[in-house]
Amino acid sequence: MSERVKERLIDFCKGVPANADSYAIPHSLVRSFACLLFFLFAHSLIHSFTHCAFAQGRREGVGPEQRYFPVHDIQADLLVYDEAFKTYVPYIIEQHAGEQALSAYVDIESNRRYKLLLQSQADGFLFIEAALRRKCPAGQWLVLDLDSLFQVYKKPQLFITLYGAAGAGNWQAYIGHPRSAAGQTIRLNDDLLSVRPRGFSGFVSFFSAGLLFLLAVHAFLISFFRRAFQTFYNPVNLITADPPDESFLINRPLGRVSMAFALALSFSMAFLFMYVQHLNINLFGMATLLPREPGFGTIVLSYGVISGLIFLALLGKYVFIAAVGSLYKFDAIVNLHYFRVLQSSLLFITSLVIIVSAVNPHQSINVPVSYVLLPFVGFYLARLAWLYVTLVGQLPVKNLYLFSYLCIVELIPLVVGIRFAV
Repeated sequence: MSERVKERLIDFCKGVPANADSYAIPHSLVRSFACLLFFLFAHSLIHSFTHCAFAQGRREGVGPEQRYFPVHDIQADLLVYDEAFKTYVPYIIEQHAGEQALSAYVDIESNRRYKLLLQSQADGFLFIEAALRRKCPAGQWLVLDLDSLFQVYKKPQLFITLYGAAGAGNWQAYIGHPRSAAGQTIRLNDDLLSVRPRGFSGFVSFFSAGLLFLLAVHAFLISFFRRAFQTFYNPVNLITADPPDESFLINRPLGRVSMAFALALSFSMAFLFMYVQHLNINLFGMATLLPREPGFGTIVLSYGVISGLIFLALLGKYVFIAAVGSLYKFDAIVNLHYFRVLQSSLLFITSLVIIVSAVNPHQSINVPVSYVLLPFVGFYLARLAWLYVTLVGQLPVKNLYLFSYLCIVELIPLVVGIRFAV
């Protein structure tokens, strides 16, 4: 061992206190403190785990016999009418404990397939859109289907008013989902977050993009099929009882030129159909197939599918006309009939697209379905009369045969279409 190491060892020994046990006391305190920290940490960890795993709410369900899972508590959205401000303000128990009329907006479009659950401790009444709809007997649950309310009122949100005994504690109001009878009982935590979809709709972007697409389609038609475009979109040619000789259109209804204009008509009709769906008008039961509040990509995909279905329907229209015409031996007017149908439809639908393009797509107004069907019914009846005038001079037959032929191929499909449209 070197001298330098020896000197350092001697210096260290000299620095040790006479009572060496004095170092044992702080060491034991450190060990005790570490054990205490470990115990507290383990206790908090176990408590957190058991709280997350086994913490349960005070209720298993709501509604009659607690058969419904609570999706949203409407009491958090209660409003009362303030006479001073002439508007509805949020319900505050300290200020509005004596109010008998409590109102709320119920978002039924975002809660499809759910139920509206209401119960009053005293006799009360339910008003929907300022109209009395139901009496709420004391202690009895009132269960309303939100899908049925959506079909009746055609609105994404309904304004309801609960009138009865004073105070919000008199009412229980939930949006609930029925529990499966064979399902396992699940206890719900009271601290649930109510997640609502964003109010942005992809239809606004689709509205602009769809108009540009239709403009591009018609620009393509006028560039590559100028003569046919001038024939189809000529109102004077439409009202002429004896049409000019357009053999490339009339004699070739399934040619590439006629098919191109039929496809353009399909795009325009699909655009109008999507706009009608945006107005919350369910035609042909498509509301159950098309997604609610979809994004831009989903709307474009639905637009393509609907365009294809309409195009196939136009081809089926020609096949139906040809089949009935062969039964009546009207083969000479089948192509002319289909040409007139295609020409009149192009003029009418294009005019409607131009009118719709001037409206505001942001605003979803409540339009009765009769207002939407009335222009189409008037157009088809007028087209039926004009087809009779146009075709009666083409055949040396009795008028009764021609009228029955037009009723079969035009009037009967119209009646059946209206029946399934609503």
